[in-house]
This record gives sequence, structure tokens and C-alpha cells, in this order.
Amino acid sequence: MCIRDRARGVLEDADLFDAEFFGLRPRDVAVMDPQQRVFLEQSWAAMEHGGYDPARYDGAIGVYGGVSRNTYLLNNVQHAVERVDSLDDRQTEIGNERDYLATRVAYQMDLDGPAVAVHSACSTSLLAIHYACQDLLNYQCDMALAGGASVRVPQVDGYVYSETGILSSDGHCRPFDRDASGTNVGNGVGVVVLKRLDDALRDGDTIWAVVSGSAVNNDGHGKLSFMAPSVEGQAEVIASALATADVSPDEISYVECHGTGTPLGDPIEVEGLRRAFGPRNGPPCGIGSVKSNIGHLDAAAGVASFIKVVLSLHHKRLPATVHFQAPNPECRLDDGTFSVVAETTDWRSPDGVRRAGIS
Repeated sequence: MCIRDRARGVLEDADLFDAEFFGLRPRDVAVMDPQQRVFLEQSWAAMEHGGYDPARYDGAIGVYGGVSRNTYLLNNVQHAVERVDSLDDRQTEIGNERDYLATRVAYQMDLDGPAVAVHSACSTSLLAIHYACQDLLNYQCDMALAGGASVRVPQVDGYVYSETGILSSDGHCRPFDRDASGTNVGNGVGVVVLKRLDDALRDGDTIWAVVSGSAVNNDGHGKLSFMAPSVEGQAEVIASALATADVSPDEISYVECHGTGTPLGDPIEVEGLRRAFGPRNGPPCGIGSVKSNIGHLDAAAGVASFIKVVLSLHHKRLPATVHFQAPNPECRLDDGTFSVVAETTDWRSPDGVRRAGIS
């Protein structure tokens, strides 16, 4: 059965790029991975949004990011022989090899901090944010751009549903729902600007949110399979992040989850959270996933979740997890520890401070 995604996130104008603005030759851009183009564009836009001109900033600016598998090279460039013939193989490689992503941004924007390409599948962009924060704390840079991009070519497409796969049976992603059967595919890009808090306060920056702490680990051989997470690994990294942030679980009122809507992944993620949080004192902690709105953005999934949380903090509102009707019984959400944010609601916290986690 071939299914066309009913709610796939399509990135408008991903095929467009202002080569002249960035000082690039149109023929070079024609064979460049659109993921690298949009990441460069959003890096510039993020810096503008932050109110900074890199040429006038007295400090080192780092770049941390990653992209998904390059389907543009496979489906377009390799078959467009007349385009490639005018370029040497090296130029085509530079435009499509994801190892050059961060270095390209640093070169085009004249940034002299670390330029680090991060590759860790769907945790790529959140891991990029983590490493950017670590380098800021270690004074390897004074400002950082961090994020990721995922643009599949063609963007609008279908798939063959399989009961053993991760893609849903009806094209919808229903995190934590009893009818969840998997995720769907999205396309997107996100880049954020990070600084040390003291520096941001000193410089009069607009501060949208504060990263209190983060942690990274791996499941090793403890997973059920290579593609499946483990409860123990997730519980350990969440507990480590809480300890690093010096925040107790009771102070967290919302967790933005990976939330792919898969029958195996959602219960494991909730159980990992449950073990890390322990018994809940007070109202249940809200959980949700932006994948229900825009699909799974792969390398850009983490930064999409990060931006959702930042905007939720700013607007003091928690968006609904769409398609949620009734909880998946395997998630055991009736114990009062967590509850799915099913409707957009005002975000209130008992102590007046809104704190969130991102898994």
C-alpha cells in the first residue's frame, strides 16, 4: 500500500537561493545540496535576528550543525550530466559533502570560531546545540550558531507502509496516542544563536530562553536492536541533564519529547522519563512533540523541538499535540507523572518560573 503523507512538512522555496548575495557562482549553487543552501540562509537570518553583524562583532563565532542524507545528489545532480560536465569533481563534492556544512557557513560569513559538522541521525541538531553550549562554557567561542537542516528531494512523495517500519499507516504522526502507528516525514531547517548568559546580559541582548544544562550519552549494547532506544540509557541521560542544570524534576512543568508515535519508541521514552523523574510531587508534567505538527525532520528534528520550547516559554503557551485522542495504554500515563498536552493552554508554573526539558 502506497501512502502519501497527509501532513508532511514541505519547506517552501527550498529550490531558490540568492547566489549573488553570498558571492557564489550560479553554476556552483546549481549542484549544491539544498540542505547546505538553506542552512547558510538561516545562519545569516539567525544572526540578523539576533541583531549582530559578524564583521563588527569583537569575539569568536562558532558554527555547529548537520544535515540529513543528500538525496539531491542522488536524484538530481548525478542524472544532470550536462550540469556536472562544466564543473570538476572536486567542486561537486564540496557542494554536496556534509562534512563541509559548517566550514561553508564560516567561510561565507567570515566567522573564525570552531566550525563543526555534527552527524548523529535524528539527534544531530540537538547534539549540535549541546556542543555549542559546551564550547561557549569552555571559551572556545563567544557566540555560536547551532542547528540543522533536512530537505528530501523530491519533497512531496509517498511511501510503502510496513507494519515493522517507523512510518505511520495513515500519514499522520500521533505521539502517545492509542492509535499511533508511526511517524511521518517532514522537511525543515532551524538555526539558533547562543551566548553565555552573562555576556548576553552585559550586551543588552534579547534573551528568549536560558539553557541551564544538557547531557549526552549512548545506549551501547543495551538496546533491543540497533534502531531501538533503551529505557536505561534514556533515564540516565535525562538524570544527568537535570543534575547538570541543578534542577529537580518537580521544577520541570513540560518536556518536549522525541515523540515519534511509534508503538515501541513512545512507551520506552515515557518510561525513561518516569525513571529519571521519580514520584511526582504536584500536578503531572506536560509532554508533547512537534512531530505531530510538522513531521519528523530527521537532522533538524532536535532544533525544531528546541525552537518550539523557546517560543512556548516566550509566549507562555503550550501548543497542542495534534491528533491526540486517547493515551497509548503502553505509556501508562494514568499514574499521574505525565500528561499529554492535548489542547493549547496557558503555561503556568507553581513557582512562577517556567522550566522545560527536551528529550
